[in-house]
Amino acid sequence: MVCMNKTGIDEKNDSRRKSADAPDLRCIDKLLLLRVKEMSRTFAIHTLGCKLNYSESSSIACCLTENGFTKVQFKEKAELYVINTCSVTQEADKECRQIVRSVLRRAPGAFIAITGCYAQLKPEEIAGIEGVDLVLGASEKFNLPLYLDNLDKKGFAQIHSCEIEKVNIFHPAYSSGDRTRSFLKVQDGCDYNCSYCTIPLARGGSRSDSIANVNRNVYSIALKGIKEIVLTGVNLGDYREPQSGAGFFELIQTLEDTKAPVRFRISSIEPNLLKDEIIEWVRRSQKFVPHFHIPLQSGADAILKKMRRRYLRDLYTEKVTRIKSLMPHCSIGVDVIAGFPGETDEYFSESYEFLRSLDVSYLHVFTYSERDNTSAVLSDLESDSIPMEIRRKRNRMLQILSEKKERRFFEQNVGSVRPVLFEARNRNGFLYGYTDNYIRVKTVFNKALQGQVAKVELGELTTDGMMSAALAKPIIPDFISQGIDAETGYLTVPAALENIN
Repeated sequence: MVCMNKTGIDEKNDSRRKSADAPDLRCIDKLLLLRVKEMSRTFAIHTLGCKLNYSESSSIACCLTENGFTKVQFKEKAELYVINTCSVTQEADKECRQIVRSVLRRAPGAFIAITGCYAQLKPEEIAGIEGVDLVLGASEKFNLPLYLDNLDKKGFAQIHSCEIEKVNIFHPAYSSGDRTRSFLKVQDGCDYNCSYCTIPLARGGSRSDSIANVNRNVYSIALKGIKEIVLTGVNLGDYREPQSGAGFFELIQTLEDTKAPVRFRISSIEPNLLKDEIIEWVRRSQKFVPHFHIPLQSGADAILKKMRRRYLRDLYTEKVTRIKSLMPHCSIGVDVIAGFPGETDEYFSESYEFLRSLDVSYLHVFTYSERDNTSAVLSDLESDSIPMEIRRKRNRMLQILSEKKERRFFEQNVGSVRPVLFEARNRNGFLYGYTDNYIRVKTVFNKALQGQVAKVELGELTTDGMMSAALAKPIIPDFISQGIDAETGYLTVPAALENIN
């Protein structure tokens, strides 16, 4: 007798029937549903601090996405929140705590992971913050997915860190959230021992990416349609190729030959490492833009010595003079610290007058903040501590000086024609962007300019601290000669990269 089912199929002889050893499809379905649910877990990431942190946050986010997470905006509800911290100042520490509290108000059951410099320096302190579930030091931040099998809150924080001396591997990273500019990490760590700085304690010794991998990342960035790459590092000028020992100058020489349709910007570089050959190369370059950011910290030699900086102000003057003699249009930014221990009124006046005399474009001003385990705190320098109200007053004076410097630099550029990389967003009928020499501009929205480089004539200063810009000629400047659309004159990235070997 043949046993037939309701479809008329012989169940006994049907090759499609389940054997005793076949898996239960209902169980498989449940597992798949669980897996899909797991893969759809959402995360948000927030970055504090420097450009280097932004590049690393992008790499962390990419790693999470590759492991099945879905990224959402930080202000949205998520199952996982990652905070990539800074610890340059005490304010950065406070901000981390405030962000954790705001996350818990928004999503009380969310899993909170903290990484970055603050996490390396003070892991136990962070673990004590209510609501924090995971603390990852410098050696583990790029291994975040390994610790996320279970996002249930346990009421205590796990710490995964190690002594900073053991951190010696370079992890490549670049930012990709901005559609026009990317921060490309080529160097990490620092071998200097400035008396106020925690960075060597948080990031370890100097180490660098290979030139070959930097080139690969440049092409990867260009394929995303990004047209400006900012080379970043903790101590960028200390770049050393791991195999050959080639330095930063050799790196930028190599990048000059790239076929990728991008322009390069050098981020902060120490004055003692800014060699004349680098300055002269930028002057001749068709790829590197005329903009340098050179930390000074103080314009008083006595304070520079207390800070354990590796130069005095005469060297700084020499570098600024050299740049301006070769590139009068070049933008020069300056880092300066207000209120370092021992900065008497006389030393501050000396520093202020020195800055006032320099032909620089803007200042980044930091109020001195005591950081644990730095030599400024451990030594007797703290006996010369400056009251906080005086530090803040000096900061404000330097900010005003910076505004004057910037305004003067803008005025010098009125009527000049410069290439501008425009952002992709339409903001209330305007497009914004930066010139090659780092002037923020705005122009009436033009769809054809979105995310493009075009030459503009700089007009008057605007009330919101920028410069107006009128389109001079709708073509890509000479330093991006690959992949130009014949009709529009604009960059087409795929065409530019088509013939790359």
